[in-house]
Amino acid sequence: MGTFLSTFLSDSAELPELTNSVRSAGPVPLSSPLPVAALAADSIAATKLMASLLHLVRTEVRDPKASDVPPVSIAPQLVAGAYRSDQLFRWNGNPAPAWAPLSGFFASSDGWVRTHANYPHHEAALRSLLRLDGSASAEAVAQAISHRSALDLEDEAADSGAIISAVRSPSSWREHPQAQALEAEPFISLVQQGEGSGFQRLGSADSFAPLEGVRVLDLTRVIAGPVATRSLAFFGADVLRIDSPGMPELPWQYLDTGQGKRSALLDLGSKPDRDCLEQLLTDADVVVTGYRPNSLDRFGLSPVELHNRCPRLVIGRVSAWGLSGPWAERRGFDSIVQAASGIAQIHADGTGRPGALPAQALDHSAGYLLAAGIMSALRRRHLDGHGWTVDISLARVALELLAQPHFAPTEAGPYEIQTVNAETPGGTVTCAAPAISISGGPNRYRWIGRPWGADQPEWAEARSASVQR
Repeated sequence: MGTFLSTFLSDSAELPELTNSVRSAGPVPLSSPLPVAALAADSIAATKLMASLLHLVRTEVRDPKASDVPPVSIAPQLVAGAYRSDQLFRWNGNPAPAWAPLSGFFASSDGWVRTHANYPHHEAALRSLLRLDGSASAEAVAQAISHRSALDLEDEAADSGAIISAVRSPSSWREHPQAQALEAEPFISLVQQGEGSGFQRLGSADSFAPLEGVRVLDLTRVIAGPVATRSLAFFGADVLRIDSPGMPELPWQYLDTGQGKRSALLDLGSKPDRDCLEQLLTDADVVVTGYRPNSLDRFGLSPVELHNRCPRLVIGRVSAWGLSGPWAERRGFDSIVQAASGIAQIHADGTGRPGALPAQALDHSAGYLLAAGIMSALRRRHLDGHGWTVDISLARVALELLAQPHFAPTEAGPYEIQTVNAETPGGTVTCAAPAISISGGPNRYRWIGRPWGADQPEWAEARSASVQR
């Protein structure tokens, strides 16, 4: 396999020979001047390999060698479908409204910007920044932006809660202090915590569930974090997503990445709800967050505080811009990172209008790689009892993608799209088929279409006897 998998294995101190265990039926049909097809295949491969390794240690192979890992196969059509899941999603036959009217590229007085206004509070912040009322159209937004500097809008948005990025060239981004800060960060970071507090072995696992008995507290939104936790659920983890009742999720977006998970609502500003979260943490193996660095610290959810209370916890974090640099605490999404980093300019059309990758590949890749890193950390904890922190960012994935050679894009030929259907309380949901199955493991989601916020904030059932405290 390719560079991205090798970099993941190196940064996570995994055996480099594991690349020899990957088989692919051909290139992934995602067309781009950048090697996004290789990024997608390698990210899926990393998830499969780490699931296979975790299963091996749970079947008493304490120190597996690369030769012990069964070959994992990459199905190009499944990978492309998984990465384009928002484009394939259907609810009662209707496509997802993936982009709100005020999300997109707009010409400024000195270039282009990209806005993100899918959530109502982000749309309201954008209108406020542009001094427009709640009925202003996309045309009015375009007119307002056309009189403003791209960089000024970007900075003002960061201060006001709106989300706007100037569209940069790759060379301009390389000179930016945030890009330079990212250069010092690994592709993925796995950091051991503490001295180890006894052992928390996962015990033996059913061959169909490498993560059987593992409890995952999911504090993520949008795509990257939910893709990571959906992957953990696919391999058998009990994943409980927690959201604030005051921040409703977009219904289709939750359904597109909520397969196999449960969803509950807690207001962390309420002491009873905060106490409930603390009880959930006591019995959790993994916490995954997808918010800006430090944004959850006021609730006692920083990695330091979590590990002080729960030393053997594995914490997975995905952010937009990384953990250091002047933009570390800025809001961001895949499309915004593409605009800032030069990816949008690389994909500009003949008129100079910026474009985008054929899928939200930064999000999906970060999600699959985070799941792989968490499974790597769980395997190590099973052996030595240590807690771990695993970090990845969309901007660091973009940096790795941009560092690879560029090629003239080739048209992705027709391929068989594989989807799955499920009947839900709201009607028929159609979503992309999973792309991460391993030999002898699950090949389908345990369920599809469980509604957002419909579950109680409690673990599904008593922990399996195979998990040893």
